[in-house]
Amino acid sequence: MQVVEGAKYYDLAKKRWSAAEEIVAKRGTIADRAGNVLAMDTIAYNVSVNPKLINEEDLTEDIVDGLNEILGISKDELRKNVTAKKDDGTYVVNREVRKGGWQIDKTHADKIKEFREKLSKEKKVTDVGIELAESLKRYYPRKTLASQLVGYLDREGAAMTGVEAFFNDQLSGTNGFIKYEKDGKRVQLAGGDVEYQPAKDGQNINLTIDNDIQFYAEEALLDIVKKYAPKSATVIAADPDTMEILAMANTPQYDPNEFWKNNSNSYNHAIKSLYEPGSTFKIVTLAAAVEEGVFNPEEMYKSGQIKIKGIPKPIRDIKREGWGTISFLDGLKYSSNVAFVKLGYERLGEQKLRDYYTNFGFGQKTNIQLGSELTGSIRFQYASEIANATFGQGVSVTPIQQVAAVAAVANGGKLLQPQIVKSITDPTTKTTKTIEPKVVRQVISEETSRKVGEYLEQVVSDQEKGTGKNAYIEGYRVAGKTGTAQKVIDNKYSTTKFVVSFIGYAPVDDPKIVVYVVVDEPNDPTVGGGRVAAPAFKQIVLKSLRKMGVAPNYPTQTDDVKKEVSITVPKVTALPIAQAKAELKAKAMTFEQVGNGKTVLQQIPAEGSSVHPTQKIYLITEQKEKLAIPDLKGVSLRDALEITSLIGIRLIPDGEGFVVSQKEETLNNVRVLSVKLAPPLGADGQKDTAGQDSDAEGKANEDDADTPQGDSEPGGKASDDAANSGGTTNASSNPSTNNNASGE
Repeated sequence: MQVVEGAKYYDLAKKRWSAAEEIVAKRGTIADRAGNVLAMDTIAYNVSVNPKLINEEDLTEDIVDGLNEILGISKDELRKNVTAKKDDGTYVVNREVRKGGWQIDKTHADKIKEFREKLSKEKKVTDVGIELAESLKRYYPRKTLASQLVGYLDREGAAMTGVEAFFNDQLSGTNGFIKYEKDGKRVQLAGGDVEYQPAKDGQNINLTIDNDIQFYAEEALLDIVKKYAPKSATVIAADPDTMEILAMANTPQYDPNEFWKNNSNSYNHAIKSLYEPGSTFKIVTLAAAVEEGVFNPEEMYKSGQIKIKGIPKPIRDIKREGWGTISFLDGLKYSSNVAFVKLGYERLGEQKLRDYYTNFGFGQKTNIQLGSELTGSIRFQYASEIANATFGQGVSVTPIQQVAAVAAVANGGKLLQPQIVKSITDPTTKTTKTIEPKVVRQVISEETSRKVGEYLEQVVSDQEKGTGKNAYIEGYRVAGKTGTAQKVIDNKYSTTKFVVSFIGYAPVDDPKIVVYVVVDEPNDPTVGGGRVAAPAFKQIVLKSLRKMGVAPNYPTQTDDVKKEVSITVPKVTALPIAQAKAELKAKAMTFEQVGNGKTVLQQIPAEGSSVHPTQKIYLITEQKEKLAIPDLKGVSLRDALEITSLIGIRLIPDGEGFVVSQKEETLNNVRVLSVKLAPPLGADGQKDTAGQDSDAEGKANEDDADTPQGDSEPGGKASDDAANSGGTTNASSNPSTNNNASGE
């Protein structure tokens, strides 16, 4: 045998000696810009049973009852697995419990191990026929946070949506293997052949989003859901200078760890839904008019209505009788449709409007690195379509397009490609690729950008005329615009279903954040973007600016701070400094540590004080003889006196109000601190009236200019991709149709 057929039997023996094991690659993590993990691989367990052994030992009902109690799988389903047979009628020796027993967590696996041992002792058998195989499972530690953006893997490990799907190739990695020769007990032979290829783990992705700002956005959306029960709501926050997305949030929410419960909520409206924007679109028309030199803020015009040649009905303002003869700047504040028809239709004309809308990125994908982004539409041809487009009716846009366009207005006129990824790191080579901002084109000049920002600021700051007054943040310069658009239902503009929104940025002189809030079908048809979306914008922006450490444009008068924009200082005295900072950070409060101690000995202002959210909290951690002088800019004279008294230095104030500058000096051989103080801008009576409506609750608010009048029908066909996306459909009018339904 050895001589004649030795080679044959040697090959057969080699096969029997050979063993191979797959080395599973670890999928890359997904984290926010600071490294907070949003998606990761974790250990999981797969359950399988041995029907042949179970039936030989008569354990069928014991196994069914035990696994039913631990895993919650129906007894009928378990019995199918435990009694599975081959085609010849004999029991199989291995059956995976796929439904309910696949990728279970350690807690359930430990319970199965305990049950297995107990049953083994009771029945006096070595093996009860239950196996647990260790595997990797995708885990989302933040649960619903940024879930539509991050996406999820299905039960088979396939990437389905979001970043998980778009960057699947980078995240996946490559499995490795080891092949070796073994003895009868599967022990590797010392001198045997070995073939080894290590697994290559997937790359790690850091997103541009900020975990805290994402939380602020989702918190604001949940408030909207509680009050107005909308069909959906979306927030996008971005850095206008880079177009890095700081937050992208949607409701309804879902937990990707349990995607099967409501995976329809994984839909990302920020890039996949189309809306008629309403008056937020006026920002683009305004920018074009300023760039072309046809907008004079002091020029007067007659508001109320405007007649377009060839259109039977006039286009009207939300206030049908108008506000009389007013300036174009007041027309912007009131959100007058007539003003924008004059600017866009009469002065700019069809071709220039089309060029500017296209240059601002509408009607095309932004190329954000997420799948299934829609393009929207800015098609218009007839006089009515051109006129209506100037105030945001008859066009369809995605929220991400709106944010990119307004960011261009804010940042000096540069349209940038939205970025969702900050960096990608290869764990094998230890190299990191950083994603740089990408300028698409210059759409307006820096001077136009500055002027438009100042005009939009007055939409928010003018508490009498501005539709955006509910977005006013004391101490900060805020620019913005409200929007309300009628939805197209059965090819007609609805009089009861609206999309309401607010978009803006702050601070106006050096924008750090642009935020868009869009709410689809709030349950009250009389409310508009000024009442629903603007307060959410305010909440998100204020907390974000504090979190970023952006100082107010001017000090705020603490005594005049309205209740709704004040915050109560928590007690952090006697806490470890790390814990104190964490508690203040959770409340988005700014703070400064004074001294190098490890425990807070004193806090200024004291616990329970009611302060403006921008007020800095000083954490004193050492005795006064060891303390350095902190930065007191923006602090009231009272708090400045308390702090300097605490550290043992004399304060010499000059002026009244709040500290604007400080200088350490020596006077008669004594160390002193000279400070200059100034009253806050607007302290002569301009106060925050956010939240005060001029009308009774539930009545259409004229100041919002947010209740469109539905006296017309769209003549075009509802946009197919919009209808299929779950977003609001878009319609375009025919030459005989007068679309004056959008007041905002």
